[in-house]
Amino acid sequence: MAEIIFSALLIMLMRICDVTIGTVRIILVSQGRKYWAALAGFFEVLIWIFAMRYIVQHMENIVNLFGYATGFAIGNIFGISIEQRIGLGFTQLNIISMHFSDKIANALRVAKHGVTIIPGEGAVGGVSILMIVIPRKKQKEVIKLIESIDPEAFISVQPSVPFRGFIHGARK
Repeated sequence: MAEIIFSALLIMLMRICDVTIGTVRIILVSQGRKYWAALAGFFEVLIWIFAMRYIVQHMENIVNLFGYATGFAIGNIFGISIEQRIGLGFTQLNIISMHFSDKIANALRVAKHGVTIIPGEGAVGGVSILMIVIPRKKQKEVIKLIESIDPEAFISVQPSVPFRGFIHGARK
């Protein structure tokens, strides 16, 4: 019985490792970090091959299949959690504040973030749309700054892949 549980746990651990690496690799690929993605892919597939070899050799044990599936699920959670902590790449924030656009823009600039102000038209009249591209790892900090000035501000967040030009905060 102990051997059956050990076998399933070993498979689960290998799947956690390869799926975690695979999740981060997919994000690296989407950001064009080809060499890091290739390195991650090497280890992902190497671990996966060992896991599959072990599973095929112990196919009679159904608990192994549950270990495989559990490792896959947990690996996704770990991979996403690790990537969120690392905060790879850039993000674009669009901010609409009814009354505090200038104050938010000034605070962001003092914090060494470039801000572009775009005039817009809302349901109740003119508004300013503040656009900022920042490293993703600074996203929480910047949103906290915006909310400290205007907790009612509308903020949209989307991934950004800068193609060319100068990113103000990148030279800190």
